[in-house]
Amino acid sequence: MDGTLLDEHKQIPARLWGLLDELHRRGIAFAPASGRQYATLAAQFGAAGASLDYIAENGAYVVREGREVSASALPDGTVPTLIDALRSRSRAGADIGVVLCGKRSAYVERTDGPFLEKVEHYYKALEVLTDLHDAEDDFLKIAVYDFGGAEGTAESLAPFGADLRVVVSDHHWVDVMAPGVDKGRALAALQRASAVSRAQTAVFGDFLNDLEMMAHADLSFAMANAHPDVAAAARYRAPSNAEQGVITVLEELLRRLS
Repeated sequence: MDGTLLDEHKQIPARLWGLLDELHRRGIAFAPASGRQYATLAAQFGAAGASLDYIAENGAYVVREGREVSASALPDGTVPTLIDALRSRSRAGADIGVVLCGKRSAYVERTDGPFLEKVEHYYKALEVLTDLHDAEDDFLKIAVYDFGGAEGTAESLAPFGADLRVVVSDHHWVDVMAPGVDKGRALAALQRASAVSRAQTAVFGDFLNDLEMMAHADLSFAMANAHPDVAAAARYRAPSNAEQGVITVLEELLRRLS
């Protein structure tokens, strides 16, 4: 989404709506893949989203035609430990906020305006709790917003890397998920559910949380603004998100199929 499909103002380009209709008419699935929760993605696409597939929570939750395809919960016992470790980092002076991401909702205990402004952009279903330990849900992910930059938080979570997946999903966001969870594995699950091959798949990405998807599509595109590692993994280039590169490439692919 950010840096790939959305424009420089973080909006869905108006050109997309007609393209979605054409894709649907031709029997071609369109699947937003994002660190956002499913509720947020569904709300962003509105009525047009009813026919879409979704890879949400950076691959921890996959939905096809409104039905769950896969869900990868954090291992039992890891959530309280992670919450306590991040609280310790905050007490040590790190300017971070924690989002506990469940199937039903996301949960926060930090309530200042600057943090909530960042969170509400990605999590439409959101509850504020006095204590994150009180949340009851199936937990898919813990997301951390670091106002000082994601690298510091990612480094502090490195000791968990043997048992969990820690990924930098943005310049300020770090996601902690179950082992093996990524957008690539989620895309593979969606391909199996849809009986779609790698040769029939195009993917687009710009940042490190998109990296694993590149191996699951013959038509893999790195945006012109992509991280160098994503550019190295992709077979092709697309114009930047500010140039509506995803839409431009898809329109060209449809012309070639005509």
